[in-house]
Amino acid sequence: MKHHLSTVVTTLVMVAGLAFLGFLGWAWWHSRLPARYDVMDYGVVDLGGGPYPSRGDFSLVDLHGPHGKPDYRVTLTAEKASVRLSSGKTVDAWTFNGRAPGPEIRVRQGQLVQVTLVNKDISDGVSIHWHGVDVPNAEDGVAGVTQDAVQPGGRYVYRFRPRQVGTFWYHTHQDASEGVERGLYGTLVILPDRPPSKGEDITLPVHTFSGHPALGIHDGVERRPVPAGKPVRLRLINTDSSPARFRLSGMEPSVVAIDGAEIEPAPVPPGEAIEIGAGGRYDLAFRMPKGVAAVELVGSRAALVMSPDGEGEPAAVPSRPVFDPAARARATPVRLGSSFDRTFELKISKKVGFLDGRPGRHWALNGKLYPRTPMFEVDQSDLVRINLVNDTSSVHPMHLHGHHVLVLTRNGKALSPWSTDTLEMLPHERYSVAFRANNPGLWMLHCHNLDHAANGLTMHVMYAGVTTPYRAGKSARNDPE
Repeated sequence: MKHHLSTVVTTLVMVAGLAFLGFLGWAWWHSRLPARYDVMDYGVVDLGGGPYPSRGDFSLVDLHGPHGKPDYRVTLTAEKASVRLSSGKTVDAWTFNGRAPGPEIRVRQGQLVQVTLVNKDISDGVSIHWHGVDVPNAEDGVAGVTQDAVQPGGRYVYRFRPRQVGTFWYHTHQDASEGVERGLYGTLVILPDRPPSKGEDITLPVHTFSGHPALGIHDGVERRPVPAGKPVRLRLINTDSSPARFRLSGMEPSVVAIDGAEIEPAPVPPGEAIEIGAGGRYDLAFRMPKGVAAVELVGSRAALVMSPDGEGEPAAVPSRPVFDPAARARATPVRLGSSFDRTFELKISKKVGFLDGRPGRHWALNGKLYPRTPMFEVDQSDLVRINLVNDTSSVHPMHLHGHHVLVLTRNGKALSPWSTDTLEMLPHERYSVAFRANNPGLWMLHCHNLDHAANGLTMHVMYAGVTTPYRAGKSARNDPE
């Protein structure tokens, strides 16, 4: 009897083990991404509690920029080149026009901009995404979603008329985690449609080249003469995938814009650092003092030192907490004029499972692993709310393409709102944000720590009826991240 019972138990254990192995095999098989796939075929559609949207299918290829004679045109050639930093160190990079950062694009609000992308020798392909600029969907530059990646010898033309004013940047969105890190990025400044300011206007993109943090190409101290009393605007851009912190000294600056959107000037007390999440931008304004004013990239040797004679050293400053955009003024509830048409929940976590056949503990959105992450479906003109939860111990700068969101609450508390396209979420933070669905298309919403995005922390917001003819996957030679 005992022998019989033992045999039964052993059989049951073996059956259970085989069933478990069978489940693992099934999960592994179904996690693998096809060699060619439509990103819209996999997302778990979420209507945000609203009615089923109106239909009437349309292709995003019809959502292109305006025709006509461009007011500004430039050709950007993606090519491998050596970049020499100010210290003399040379790094092998992927560049636009042989430079990293690529040429600065500086245009005026309302001008028709035409950019021709040429791929000389980037074998993985390349595209250009206009980070923070609410361009028409077909101009968004996401390989496998809004276009095919431009292969060596190919070209692609982008056309858009910017409605915004402010500080932005551009970068490849084909295998972005590698392409941006290796140098395929540049700065984009949109000025008001009025006579230029007589002040000093300085763009400072942060980037780490092969372990060497730099402001532009300066991995050491850049000294610049600026006359005393002259207005100065510093445009700080974080092109890395981790937060960048800046130490300010010798000036009385105010934050005047966040992610290209003007705010009421917010004074920065002495010693209060500026921290910018991956992909984000802050504009600082001040009047040049008679002495030395400096911006130092914390944790590096990179710094910009300004003085009337172009000499001097940064001054020591007291250490204070970082500037908090939510605490710059007394919080008041935001009145949006109507109730929300759709409210979505988006929770970032980690989950054990398979990601494209790879076992591990991966990033998850609403408990789902890519590509079966949520797909928020909206209708034209919807007022949309998203409740974001970072249920992890990592920082996640969440970036929505084609739109800016208004930040309403943090950790359940009302705050002084601001507009952003890349919201830095610290570990275990909760935010509520809102936007008007006024730019039809298929738009990525992803973490701008590009390694996180490449490992599944990405999803889409789609307008009802939109379709795309483009396909992601290895055989399609399109990798959105």
